[in-house]
Amino acid sequence: MESTTGSTLGQLFSSWLAIWNGDYSPADDIIAPNFTVHAALLDGGDGSAVRGPQGLVAWIAQTRAAFSELVFQVEVGPIVDGDRCAVRWIATGTYGGGFPGATATVGAAIRFAGTDVLRVEDGKFAEYWINSDIHVLLAQLGVST
Repeated sequence: MESTTGSTLGQLFSSWLAIWNGDYSPADDIIAPNFTVHAALLDGGDGSAVRGPQGLVAWIAQTRAAFSELVFQVEVGPIVDGDRCAVRWIATGTYGGGFPGATATVGAAIRFAGTDVLRVEDGKFAEYWINSDIHVLLAQLGVST
């Protein structure tokens, strides 16, 4: 990575994980102003509407709103290649209600996994590709697809 040492990358990922776990305070420090998401979103969007630190925080907050005790843990990685790094994660939590089309009981346990690929530029995350087992989550929530 251009100006990112292994220890700096570890700090970036710790802060990245903290954001996904509900501590949004590191967002401005680790997310580039031009941060872009590449993803197939549940609403049919491609992630292009999620821009910059505040866009990421709003998207994560919306995701977390339907689940209490939502915890993301790194299972593999980070794996670094040039200015990109990848991580596989596991998310666990409790369904809190309000997910469109869900028939699961409030309080149902959920668990799903995914991978993040991130590009670092000038010591901050600038691009993000996510691939998650959303069908596993939807099945746990009783959403018919």
